Amino acid sequence: MTDSDKPLTPSEAHGLRYAQELEGHLGWLDSFTSAALAVLAVASGIYTYLGVSSLLDDNGALSFFAAMAYSIAVSVGIFVFWSYMMRLLPAVRSASARIGLFFSMVLGCAAIVAMSSWLNAAALAGAAAVEQHLANTVQQYQTSLERANSIAISAQSLERDVARVRQSFEDLSEQEAAGDLSGLAGRGAVFRVLRQKAEELSALEAQIAAQGPLIDQAFAEGNAILSRMRALTVEPGPVEQRSVSFSEEAVRLAGVITTLRQLSVAPLVVRAADDLSASVVLPEVSEIRGEQSSTIDSVLTVLAQRAETLKQAAEEVMAMPAAEDITYTPISAADAVILYAGNFVPSWAGAIAIDLLPAVLVFIVMVTQAAIRQGRGRAGVEDTLTLAEFRAALGAVREVEMALDRTTEKPKATPETTGKEQPEDPKVQRIRATGDD
Repeated sequence: MTDSDKPLTPSEAHGLRYAQELEGHLGWLDSFTSAALAVLAVASGIYTYLGVSSLLDDNGALSFFAAMAYSIAVSVGIFVFWSYMMRLLPAVRSASARIGLFFSMVLGCAAIVAMSSWLNAAALAGAAAVEQHLANTVQQYQTSLERANSIAISAQSLERDVARVRQSFEDLSEQEAAGDLSGLAGRGAVFRVLRQKAEELSALEAQIAAQGPLIDQAFAEGNAILSRMRALTVEPGPVEQRSVSFSEEAVRLAGVITTLRQLSVAPLVVRAADDLSASVVLPEVSEIRGEQSSTIDSVLTVLAQRAETLKQAAEEVMAMPAAEDITYTPISAADAVILYAGNFVPSWAGAIAIDLLPAVLVFIVMVTQAAIRQGRGRAGVEDTLTLAEFRAALGAVREVEMALDRTTEKPKATPETTGKEQPEDPKVQRIRATGDD
């Protein structure tokens, strides 16, 4: 007796009933699974249409039909793909077939995300992503404005260094006029050299002071533009229209930042420091007394030292990192969703879930089918027949037996087969006799 001929054990019979129960559940679920897949596919197609529409510049009939055709293709593709997976992947039994279909499903999921999910995310969070782009741009412009203003203010602090050097030259000139420097009182060659450099530094000091109000005005104007840009970021209305106004304000703000860069006096101080020791107008040699010759040399040495100190201070300001050049670039809702994907994780999760949720159903059916096969065990077809199926099978057997009996009956003798005339049927004779009467 083979294993298939042996009666089922109690545990095997319990497993068989368990498998039949699962099959009943699957049969009920199959009745609306296709409808559920169709609803998910249509919903994904609607959001895909909204995402595609945001990418198209033209709002005419051709763009409408193009977006509609794409969304319909996406809906059909999603429905067909998951119908294939839900039917075939749970049904295969070999490992190679399962691996092949599994990789096919992974590839299909990647294709669905590429052609649909990111557009769904653009429809769900596109406007918010563009607003995020505007807010980040405002932050970048603010950083650049503050940096340019900081450099300009640092350059203004050079005014104190210039004033200190100017004051030292004026003090030296006063000492020379009193005769405390070269030993000869009066306004000679040394006095004139010191006064010359003091006047140059005084003019530079006045020029630096004149830049202060311009810097304050430019910084205030930049802050006013930033305020308008922030308002455009959060105010109601279509984000596309706000982006146009935002772009105009960004251009104005870029001009203000450039103005602040140009108002920095550090390069001017560097050039003045170079000229401080290089351009010294000395009096005629005949006018210079021997006592003043050594003093003039000392003055020139002091000029070179003070000029170098002033130059180093200005170069330190110029070495500060410059304000970054910011250029606002308008982007579409789809591009903004991709660029700021990390800020819209829930929207991305919802956009992907509506496309890939059937994958969970596929795995559920796979697990259920595996449990059904395990519950069946070595049970044959005859062990799983219901009473109605058994009656139908008996009826079919009877019909087959009757058909076999008819084919095996001995054929009746005919004149053709016997060569003799057969007697006429009594019924035919009675009908004929009635007709004669």
